[in-house]
Formats: sequence, C-alpha cells, structure tokens
Amino acid sequence: MSKKKTTGPAAIQDATKEFELALQESDQAGYVLRLYVSGMTPNSQRAIENIRKICAEHLEGRYQLEIIDIYQQPFFAKEGQIVAAPTLVKELPPPLRKFIGDMSQTERILLGLDVRTKR
Repeated sequence: MSKKKTTGPAAIQDATKEFELALQESDQAGYVLRLYVSGMTPNSQRAIENIRKICAEHLEGRYQLEIIDIYQQPFFAKEGQIVAAPTLVKELPPPLRKFIGDMSQTERILLGLDVRTKR
C-alpha cells in the first residue's frame, strides 16, 4: 500500500502549524553565552555588568550565561581560542559569534546575537 500525499488547504494549514511550532521551540531553546574575563579588572567587571543587563532586558530568561575567568581556568581560553579578554562567545543558536570588549555597545551586541536587525 502506498501513502497518498495530501494537498490543498488542510495540508497547508498542517504544514504551517508544524512550522510555527518549530519556530516556538527554537525560540525557547534560547542562547548559550560564555563570557571570558581576565580576573576582576575594571574592564572585566564592566563587561559582566553590561552583558547581564543586556541579557536581563532583551533575552528575558531565554539565555544561559557562563562567566569564565581565564586566569583561574586558562585551559578554557585555549579550548575556546580566546585571544583577548573580555570576550563574549555566542555558542547557540548558530552561527557562533565572538565579541571583544566591555560589552558597552548594546546595539552592536544585540545585532550580533540576532536579537535586533539592522535598520
């Protein structure tokens, strides 16, 4: 017995519902972010403060933020190919992106995280 492929308005509605559910699930999956800092320098503290504020205001619980001190855990810097600190790495959702600095340029960070689009 062969399955018949349904076409028409009902099939389109079903496909649309499946697509919308997939979008919702990917939205809920959220962001996986890693902030690499070098000790508790003023620049590192600013970066931590700024990225926490950005996440709280724009990602609203849809994120996981890990802060890694490369002085205490240098193997993570090598593993993550970190050449400067502070560096924010967006692991998920793809594509992987890296931001270097104190995270004070909110609009640039939001664009890079694909939270905002360029106008």
